[in-house]
Amino acid sequence: MKVGIVGAGFVGSTAAFAMVTTGAASEVVLVDMNEALAQAQAQDIAHAVPFTHAVTVRAGSYAALEGAGVVVLSAGVAQKPGETRLDLLERNAKVFAAIIPEVLKAAPDAVLLVASNPVDVMTQIATRISGLPRNRVIGSGTVLDTARFRALLADRLGVTPRSVHAHVVGEHGDSEVLLWSSATVAGLPVAQAAGQLHRGLTGEDRAAIDEGVRRAAYRIINGKGHTAFGIGGGLARLVAAIGADERLVATCAMLNDEVAGVPQVVLSLPRVIGAGGVHDTILPNLSAEEETALRRSAEILKEAADGVERRMGWTS
Repeated sequence: MKVGIVGAGFVGSTAAFAMVTTGAASEVVLVDMNEALAQAQAQDIAHAVPFTHAVTVRAGSYAALEGAGVVVLSAGVAQKPGETRLDLLERNAKVFAAIIPEVLKAAPDAVLLVASNPVDVMTQIATRISGLPRNRVIGSGTVLDTARFRALLADRLGVTPRSVHAHVVGEHGDSEVLLWSSATVAGLPVAQAAGQLHRGLTGEDRAAIDEGVRRAAYRIINGKGHTAFGIGGGLARLVAAIGADERLVATCAMLNDEVAGVPQVVLSLPRVIGAGGVHDTILPNLSAEEETALRRSAEILKEAADGVERRMGWTS
């Protein structure tokens, strides 16, 4: 499957590299307003092809996206000193308003995969601007947070992350919700699995894992200035699932009619991902505490999205 990536910075280029190393795409086209950057990234990634999968990698204009099955949107502007979140959202909404019509002119049948932050609100903006069915506009959402949760829990239990089934839902951000109540290993609740594995899983251990997931991006950014590898891998995994019609269950963002009593809000829940985008949504059983936290997360996202839509003049 041909994949376009708009925005050839850290996230876009790392996603492209991950698609090459995993064979998630047959062709990758990088588009960026900085054409020299897009060309350089494409050439650098293409030089890895002899060591990996036979993927064509090139840079081009929006017209080069013709025939793409998925277009990753990783473009955006950085926050200025003293700038509010709504100011930043408004500027990024204007970026999407310029980009998305050009993308759809070249690739009208593509699934839009949003990676630009804040990803939940940007996914809602992309859904509005594109006019596409909501299942064809997907945000990476908490796919990375879920991976972090599984990795940290697996490390505590001494098993591989692929053997841990656990999800993070809600916002990709501070109000995200780790679903401890439905987390399992070998079909057992994690507390029971921990006992059989002779590994402790105390309240302190859970709090440390929660903090580790929730604060991971901050620690990485403090050390290197950005995050890229984790989200790049997550984007490549979603692209592969769409291209192969895998019906993969992954936590990603999409516009929902209603979540926890909050109407018309974009946030992450487990979704069935295949050809054409999202096929179904699965809502796990939630504890009372988790349901309250998810409602709060939905309220935060709804307020932010409504605020930027008012500033853009889309709603009164």
